[in-house]
Amino acid sequence: MPLMRVQLESDRTTARKVLKLHLAGRAHIESREAARDRVRQRGRTPAADPVFVGVTNGVPPRLLYDVEVHLESE
Repeated sequence: MPLMRVQLESDRTTARKVLKLHLAGRAHIESREAARDRVRQRGRTPAADPVFVGVTNGVPPRLLYDVEVHLESE
């Protein structure tokens, strides 16, 4: 299945919280759902749960998620 990379704007506090949860083997539910919604907004259907990839160093920081999507058949 193809992957779609999603970037979500965040703030430093939330980015640190998401990273800390990821390192503890847990997920930040709100950002994971936001990543899933972003994929749907782009017209694709998620095939699996979004996978947290990391945080950018930019201002504002962005949360990076990879989301497996279904291939569209015509």
